[in-house]
Amino acid sequence: MNEMEVDWNDLRLFLAVAREGGLSAAAKATERSPATLGRRMHQLEQGMGRELFVRHDRGYELTGEGRKLLEALADVESRIVRMTDAPAPGIRPLVKVSAGTWTTLALIQHLDRLVGSPPDIRLRFVSAEKVLDISHREVVIGFRNRRPSEDALVCRKLARVEFAPYAAEGAPEQWIKVLADTPSADWLGRTVGSDVVCEVTAPRNSLDLALVGGGIALLPTFIGDAQPQLNRVSSPIPELAHDQWLVTHQQDRHLPEVRNAIDRLCRALEQPTRVR
Repeated sequence: MNEMEVDWNDLRLFLAVAREGGLSAAAKATERSPATLGRRMHQLEQGMGRELFVRHDRGYELTGEGRKLLEALADVESRIVRMTDAPAPGIRPLVKVSAGTWTTLALIQHLDRLVGSPPDIRLRFVSAEKVLDISHREVVIGFRNRRPSEDALVCRKLARVEFAPYAAEGAPEQWIKVLADTPSADWLGRTVGSDVVCEVTAPRNSLDLALVGGGIALLPTFIGDAQPQLNRVSSPIPELAHDQWLVTHQQDRHLPEVRNAIDRLCRALEQPTRVR
C-alpha cells in the first residue's frame, strides 16, 4: 500500500461503501454525494493497485481483495474509534444507542432518567430499522430482535415484544399500511395487500394516524397499551412476537458510562410509554 496515495479518510469511506453495498446508502451514512464516493473509491483502487469492488446495477460488491481489506481494517477502525471517542476532561462521555422506531420512541420519553441527575453522559440515539455494527463501533449499545452470534458481543435478554392492532374509538375499520423493511410491515403487506386508504413510509406515522382516529395501526403492545386514546382491536399476532436483546461489545461493558446507560435503559423500558 502506498501511504502517499492512500489516507484514512478514503479508507473510512471504503468501509461505508463496503458495509452499505452501494453508493446511495453510503452517501446517507457519510454525508457525501454518490458521485464523490464513486470518485474516491476509484482513486483508492488506483492508489492501492487493487480492484476492490465489482460494480453492477444492484450496487457495489466486494472482490476478494476488497473483503481482505475490510477484514484488515476492522480492528484498526475499532482502535481509532475508541481513541477519538474518548472525551476530553470535563466533557461527558458519549454513548451511541441504536434501536428501531418503537424502542427509540419508548426510550426518549425517559430522557431525564437516562442521562442521570445531574447528567453524567451524552446519549446519541441512532434510530434505524437495520442492525448497526457494534463490533466496528458504529454504535456502543444496540437493541436487537435476536441473540447475537458474534463472539465479541455480550447481551442481556429483555421482555418479549408482541404486536397487536390498535384503533381509537369510532375510527374507521381500515388498516394503516406501513411501507418499511420490518417484520410487522411485511406482515401488513401480506395481510392487507393494496386494500388500504392510507400508507406511510415511517412506522411512527402509523401511531400518529391512529391517535387522531385515522384507522387501525399495527403496534408493539408496549406502545399501544400505554396510549389512553387507543384500544386493542384483537389479540396479539403470534408470528410477530419475538425476544429483544440489549447488546454491547465485551470490551465496553465495564466502562462506567456504558454500564450506567445499560442499567438505565433497561429500567426505562419497564415504564409505560405515553407519547407526548
